[in-house]
Amino acid sequence: MAVSFDLFGTLVERVDAGEDDPAARVAAELTARDVAVPDDWAAAYRERHIDAPEGAEVPLPAHVSAALASRGVDAPGNAARRAVVAAFDPEIRTRDGAVDAVAAARSEGPVALCSNCSVPELVGRTLVRSALSRDDFDAVVSSVGCGWRKPAAQLFETTAARLEVAPADLVHIGDDPRTDGGIEALDGRFVDVADVPLTELPGELGWER
Repeated sequence: MAVSFDLFGTLVERVDAGEDDPAARVAAELTARDVAVPDDWAAAYRERHIDAPEGAEVPLPAHVSAALASRGVDAPGNAARRAVVAAFDPEIRTRDGAVDAVAAARSEGPVALCSNCSVPELVGRTLVRSALSRDDFDAVVSSVGCGWRKPAAQLFETTAARLEVAPADLVHIGDDPRTDGGIEALDGRFVDVADVPLTELPGELGWER
C-alpha cells in the first residue's frame, strides 16, 4: 500500500490561525524591502495577472511581481520572492496522531507528502518546525514544485510516480474533499481526517499489527 499525506490542515496546523489578510502581510514585507506598495494593493493582489492553464500552480512570488507590475511598480532582484517567503512563515503545531500515523503508514509501504503550496520553501520550513521531518517521507511533492495543484490529476500522478506505484494504488489522506478528493478521479482512495482522525487512522486502514 502506498500512502500520501496532505500537509497543511492534515499533519500540521497554524498556531496563529485567525483573521488573516495575505495581501496585507505581503505588503508589509514588500515595504520592509523598500518596494513601493500601490495604494490599491488589495485589489491588485486579488486580480489574476498570469494566464495559466486550469489546475496549474502559479508561484506566489510570480503573482506578486505581476501584480506590482500591473501598477507600474518594479520589485528589484528577488525582493518579491523574499517578501513572500517572509510573509508566509507562520508558527505551526503538529496535529495529534500525525507522527504515529506517518510511522504506521511507513510500516506498510512507501509514503509521500503531497501538498498544495504556492510559496517556495514553505513546505520544507514547516517540516523543520514540526515533529515530522523530511526523512519520514519517501517523497515530498508540492504544487509549487510540480506546477499543478490538487485536485489536478498531475499532482497525484507525480506523487504516485515518485513512489513507483500507479495512482489507483495510492491512498491519500487529507482534510479537503474538494482538493484532496481529486485522487478518486484516478481510482485512488481518499480518506478525510474529518471522518477518520489521525489517531484512528492506523486502525481504520488496518495498519495496526
